[in-house]
Amino acid sequence: MRTSYLALTAMLLSTVATAQEMPSAARLKADDEKLVSFGTRHSASLVDDPKRGIGAARRWFQSELDKISKQCGNCIQTSMIERVFTNERAPSGVNIVDVLGIQPGTEPNRVVIVMGHIDSRVTDVMNSTADAPGANDDGSGTVLVLEAARLLSKEKFNATIVYAALSGEEQGLLGGRLLATTAKERGWTVTAVLNNDIVGNTRRQADGMVVADRVRVFSEGIEAAAPINTQLVRRASGAEDDSPSRALARTIRDVAKTIPGGLDVLTVRRPDRFGRGGDHTAFLEAGFPAAVRFSVGLEDFAAQHQDLRPGFGDTPDKMDFPYLAKVTAINVATLRRLASAPAAPEAVTLAPAYSEAPAGESNFGRVVTGARVDWKPATGATGYRIYWKRADKYEWTDHVDVAGGDTAQAVIKGVIVDDNFLGVSALGTNGAESIVTFGGIPPRRGR
Repeated sequence: MRTSYLALTAMLLSTVATAQEMPSAARLKADDEKLVSFGTRHSASLVDDPKRGIGAARRWFQSELDKISKQCGNCIQTSMIERVFTNERAPSGVNIVDVLGIQPGTEPNRVVIVMGHIDSRVTDVMNSTADAPGANDDGSGTVLVLEAARLLSKEKFNATIVYAALSGEEQGLLGGRLLATTAKERGWTVTAVLNNDIVGNTRRQADGMVVADRVRVFSEGIEAAAPINTQLVRRASGAEDDSPSRALARTIRDVAKTIPGGLDVLTVRRPDRFGRGGDHTAFLEAGFPAAVRFSVGLEDFAAQHQDLRPGFGDTPDKMDFPYLAKVTAINVATLRRLASAPAAPEAVTLAPAYSEAPAGESNFGRVVTGARVDWKPATGATGYRIYWKRADKYEWTDHVDVAGGDTAQAVIKGVIVDDNFLGVSALGTNGAESIVTFGGIPPRRGR
């Protein structure tokens, strides 16, 4: 029964994905070439020139969001946030400006964010004058955000969607820090952060290798901002591999499977590429634990951070725009699902479920019959989905649905907490599902 239900769900989701307008490779290409036309988008490049430099690029991005907003009855509010940062890559200080488009939902304070960084660079990170096309790094992520806005602005959602073009990534992930700080200051509840950085190529020039069938999604395990007590609870619960970011990555992979002719999602269980970081890092460090990075299946280092010369340079001819359209489709479908769904349940805890003790006997006569799951009800939920898997498995293998938005407990018979992991997601009236919250030990529970 469970298998047929899952098959039906996948079929319905696939039908929805087919019915929705898909991202346009032609639009993505035109937008990417427009970004490249600004010459350089180095964070310390010209800000007042109408045709060259990061200032002109940011104004163009905002104007495109304004055009989209006009077509949907001013459904997107655009703005720029800014702050001066000083570090070893900006010793004289640089004014970092992020461009935001905010599409309010019925829950205006609950937010999902899709972002890319608009700045570019050449080999010398301090060179702010040389041409730095940045077609892939990260023109690809920036135009993905615009295309997502074009498609999702036609719909209404529960959560607010934030479309963001960040500056200062190459100067030390500064734009991500600025947006994460702004989210804190505005009191946003951030359901998910989708960071898209280098998402538009499939071929490596050095050896001609092509990887066009997958995209990588990077996610952290133990949360960067978790206090030691929280980390100890996660350790005791066996939750090292089931953090909010890992749950988000699994959701993205599940969503991708519903898109006809789409990409496989390689969920890499690291915060980012080996030894490196991205703009989502600032959100993780600020305590927003569901933040991931999209990146291509195969990087081409001859086209990243390179001075323009024969065979080198981040130019549009090295892009694969149909591939970028597929990555965009995964982002759009994930945003649609999460913005339509309730927030994930909070405070999910587990305990053994016992039979009643025989008459006249102490509690030692009780028998463990299953697992009891408790959680805090989620606003807007009409029901919940209880997942479980054997403790040596990575993917959830079984689930059962329980009705009622105020429901806060379920007993799963025959599932022993010692040998299984369990989690809970929230379901909305439209059938949309949140990410899964892993079930842990109750606070102050003895061993």
